[in-house]
Amino acid sequence: MTVLKETPKDFAREKYRPQYHFSPKENWMNDPNGMVYFHGEYHLFYQYHPFGTTWGPMHWGHAVSKDMVEWEHLPVALEPDEHGMIFSGSCVVDWEDTSGLFDGNAGLVAIFTHAKEVADGNHIQKQSLAYSKDDGRTWVKYAGNPVLEDASLKDFRDPKVFWHAPDRRWVMVLAAGDWVNIYTSPNLIEWSYASSFGKEEGAHLGVWECPDLFPLQVDTSNEKKWVMIVSIGDDPQYEEGSRTQYFIGEFDGEYFVADEPEAVRWLDYGRDNYAGVTWSDIPEEDGRRILLGWMSNWRYANQLPTESFRSAMTLPRELTLRTTQSGIRLFQSPVKELGTLEETISEKVDVSVAGNYRLADDLKTGTLKVELTVDPTDSRHFQLVLPTTNGEKTVIGYESDTSRVYIDRSLSGENRFHEDFSGCHAAYVPPTGRPMTWQVYVDHSSVELFVNDGEVVLTDLIFSEGVVQGVELTAEEGHAAVSKLKVARIRSAM
Repeated sequence: MTVLKETPKDFAREKYRPQYHFSPKENWMNDPNGMVYFHGEYHLFYQYHPFGTTWGPMHWGHAVSKDMVEWEHLPVALEPDEHGMIFSGSCVVDWEDTSGLFDGNAGLVAIFTHAKEVADGNHIQKQSLAYSKDDGRTWVKYAGNPVLEDASLKDFRDPKVFWHAPDRRWVMVLAAGDWVNIYTSPNLIEWSYASSFGKEEGAHLGVWECPDLFPLQVDTSNEKKWVMIVSIGDDPQYEEGSRTQYFIGEFDGEYFVADEPEAVRWLDYGRDNYAGVTWSDIPEEDGRRILLGWMSNWRYANQLPTESFRSAMTLPRELTLRTTQSGIRLFQSPVKELGTLEETISEKVDVSVAGNYRLADDLKTGTLKVELTVDPTDSRHFQLVLPTTNGEKTVIGYESDTSRVYIDRSLSGENRFHEDFSGCHAAYVPPTGRPMTWQVYVDHSSVELFVNDGEVVLTDLIFSEGVVQGVELTAEEGHAAVSKLKVARIRSAM
């Protein structure tokens, strides 16, 4: 069993430590894994190197939460063994004991990639199982591992499994090179190939990773569509590094068909939301589909300027499908449970911004939320500026002539650790003829922007030496009509 050294009790006060985003107490973390809801707990497993702050021999770290806000850190769940390291995967509740592992009861089954290093530095990747009869506190690896392998594929990993009720069988989506394979099983143990998706669809700017597939209702209608999320690994020839795309289409239990196979839809237009997948088995009476991503980028993840820990997760986000003027699109909204941490500092209505408008000059906090509803179209350039006590600033802006929103972190703080970190990241916002809404969440090392209820999202890491001093709005060459402006401090969840 992996034994971790005791973590100092003041780890929450470490430099750059997120206060309301999940991070490991110490050492390296990447992809969220095995996210499942069972017996009143949200389980979060994650890729973890317990002996260093850079990527290394992968384990599954583990934490649980009642509300996705406050987390209890638990011992390492899965360790490397004779089959290799423990790469990414998923967990499900085997409610009907289809696997025969639970003596007729329900239990948790983890489906993950075993990755065994070979002489040339590559890894032989196979899919394996582990199961838990005590709410995920201890795990037994299945004696018949691996349960799925394909020697013809070098990249063959990250299984996401779900129960397909119409066919009464399990479905697995699995990254296979730069496409996805789909398999089916009656019992989580015996798997049969069903189909492939993506060889001619979407973006192929790197290896595909961490797929997910799930149904969502469209708006408030009875129409349902299936959504496939796929992350794309870092390729040096593309400046964005690692990122995530999504497809909307139909799934019949074997084949996924995209409605717009030639289209490329990005989940996030910032640099730091990768490998996101959704929780399994959230109760029907809740009904939400909730995603969590790794808040980093493979381009510079190993060089981030934190000390005892490295990496955090994004905010948990509820996913919905909505009909827009451009078609059906995926929207993301921070989960409502985060509202329990908010403490309102200032609220304004009907503010006309021409030049500069300053608010909450004595804020002095590293954790805040800014909400605004703004019509910026009568100005050429509208900005929300977050200056810090050390003279740094993060700038969030909108350019009327291009209909682009952006986060500029070039002056946010520490950025010398990698040549590709500093910069400005932008996204097109489809005009609606109505004022825009912004939700901006700032933590000690991140900013997340949700535009128009999450139709457009940008997530960026920032490493400011100071804390946010205040809030400034600016409008150039005209004025911006701000009908709502709210600033709230967010209490620590640690």
